[in-house]
Amino acid sequence: MLRLLFWIVLIFAAVWLWRKFKAPASSAQPPREQDAAPMVRCAHCGVHLPRDRALNLQQQWYCSQAHLEQGPGASDR
Repeated sequence: MLRLLFWIVLIFAAVWLWRKFKAPASSAQPPREQDAAPMVRCAHCGVHLPRDRALNLQQQWYCSQAHLEQGPGASDR
């Protein structure tokens, strides 16, 4: 019985050490924030969207052609 307990503890310790030393290698590269697209806010409704999908008029960004035609929304936002 003591031998069985010894082997269980030994196997558990080996698996724990293996996971402990293996984990930092796989998570060593954090995600880069530079890859994220710059976001802008629609001047009409306030929704945020990637700048490459937004429409620009007089240094204001809009999420759709309809909002661009309607102009800026309420100023209480």
